[in-house]
Amino acid sequence: MTLQTRPAQTAERTFRLGLIGGNITATRSPVLHLTCGLSLGRNVTYDLIIPAERGASFADLLSQCAKAGFDGVNVTYPFKEEALAHVPAGNAVVTAMGSANTVRFTAEGPRAYNTDHSGFVAAYRKRFGTMAPGRVLILGTGGVGRAVAFGLADLGASEIVLFDTDPAKVESLGAALHAHAPTGITIRSGADPADIRGFDGVVNCTPLGMVGRPGSPLPPDAKGAPRWSFDAVYTPVDTVFRAQTEAMGADFLEGYELYFHQGIDAFQIFTGLTVTDPDWVRGIITHRP
Repeated sequence: MTLQTRPAQTAERTFRLGLIGGNITATRSPVLHLTCGLSLGRNVTYDLIIPAERGASFADLLSQCAKAGFDGVNVTYPFKEEALAHVPAGNAVVTAMGSANTVRFTAEGPRAYNTDHSGFVAAYRKRFGTMAPGRVLILGTGGVGRAVAFGLADLGASEIVLFDTDPAKVESLGAALHAHAPTGITIRSGADPADIRGFDGVVNCTPLGMVGRPGSPLPPDAKGAPRWSFDAVYTPVDTVFRAQTEAMGADFLEGYELYFHQGIDAFQIFTGLTVTDPDWVRGIITHRP
């Protein structure tokens, strides 16, 4: 890929975007969305909105963003499930998942989408091609866990096993998957993270490993030999979970790839524009041609 000078900025209006979440000061979402705009010759602003710092609820901040003229906001931990309590789903898959990470403000009102779902499917296919996910253990069944689980169902996983310290979340996601998953996929709960033998894939959809939340959902003595693994955490890229699963022989899919693909999808939803050169965007934000 050759990096090229992008078109000069036009006189068209600036897109106003943002991210609502609880631990987002290290996020790279602003640079991704601004670079998507740059690739198309459009101005973009991207605000980081932390409810605890502003002394306001998630619902109040959504309303404030709409009134301030935002085109849309991303939503991250711990508000992805709450988002659908306040915003109508933009498609049937989001309704089934019960989780959203993208809210677009329109003249008809806000609409919620989930680009973690579409982004994970795109990232998996780019990294592993047509390889079937097989039997997969999902650690963490919150917002991103729901999106990845639905993605794995759509990718043709043979079995999806759910684990979370909150049994209610496991039960909720299990019921949603049973209603959505194609015939032939087994959905069950209950697993021992210390023994992941027999799983083809293992994924971390907990916040453990991210900046400010050190650690891993796998204990230090975990045993297994997965063919592949995925960590939704991308800040930092090198996590304890990654080291553990690579030591077991797994081909690793970085959380950065989910971040990249979901961000491209979200930008297109927010703006109605198509990012025609995602490789150029990737080269700019990674500093690699």
